Amino acid sequence: MTPEEFQRSLQKQRPAPVYLFIGPEAYQREQCRKLLLETALTPEERQDGFIRYDLDDCELAAILDDARSFSLFATRRVIWVGSAEGALPRRITKDEDDEGGSKDTAAGMLADYLRNPNPDVVLVFDSSRYEFDGDDKAKVQRVQKFYSAIHSQVEFQRLNPYQARKIAEDEARRAKLKIGGPELDMLVEVLGSDVSRIVSELEKLALYAGTDRPITTDDLLSMVPNARATTIFALVGALGRSDRRTALDLLDILVKEGEYLPLALTFLATQFRLALVAKEAGLTNAGQIQAHFSKQGVPMWRSRAEQVQQTVAAFSKDELRQALQLIFSADRGMRDARPDDRMVMEHFVLALT
Repeated sequence: MTPEEFQRSLQKQRPAPVYLFIGPEAYQREQCRKLLLETALTPEERQDGFIRYDLDDCELAAILDDARSFSLFATRRVIWVGSAEGALPRRITKDEDDEGGSKDTAAGMLADYLRNPNPDVVLVFDSSRYEFDGDDKAKVQRVQKFYSAIHSQVEFQRLNPYQARKIAEDEARRAKLKIGGPELDMLVEVLGSDVSRIVSELEKLALYAGTDRPITTDDLLSMVPNARATTIFALVGALGRSDRRTALDLLDILVKEGEYLPLALTFLATQFRLALVAKEAGLTNAGQIQAHFSKQGVPMWRSRAEQVQQTVAAFSKDELRQALQLIFSADRGMRDARPDDRMVMEHFVLALT
């Protein structure tokens, strides 16, 4: 189930005896954890009734024994078990491959507990280590198979930029923070749509600037880690003008600010790809760009469309294609053995200008 479905289920019925929380998204996980505690425990019960374990440090058998037992200090409990993937055997055995496994295996012990769970305990196994795609996909599937006896599994997929932007807007409104659309877009962009970090930075900005004046770009540059990555926009402009000196100066700023250059290259690749699509579709203004990509299912808000439009205006179709070819070469160079990322990026700037 999704986090939204989990929250709706808690509003209609009692919590399930056991949950599996799986996936890397931290903000929605924290929202679900808070709601679960509010639903399962009264404020007085939370001090003694919320128990934490970590399967990297503790055996599953000991946790299940605790869940079966009756506490002297709390009538009802929520037991939170981190690093849920730590219960998996290092090698796949026949017992693990069999459904449920024998009572001697970890999966078998869990299945045995689920046949008669403690009605006063909510047990949550939390696995946040792996992504749902790429190299981690098989690992996620193995964790889900191991915990297949748990029917209530909540998947915390990473949020896309559009979803992150919506949550950021809601959180800014809740904090009564005066922050404009372009500044909010900049915050989402430079923090890679990581909602937990976005919310944390909004709280810091509220303390720093207060709620009486608007948040400026300078505030973001002063307070937000990696906000200097907005220099990438200026770098795109310098590349479009074939201004080699300015482009190298901006690259120097990124390096001094500790920007992770492969991430900067990824942003450049996205910017040039969107611009090439817009160029080939004959889109000439931000409104057309926003409508076109939104129709295709690509998250695109107004200020993002304006950035793409600026790149479209700065480059010809052939120059955009050349830029993408050079980005591909630079990306391949960063994956090979090389002195450092900066040399690869400098070569990219020199070749494009």
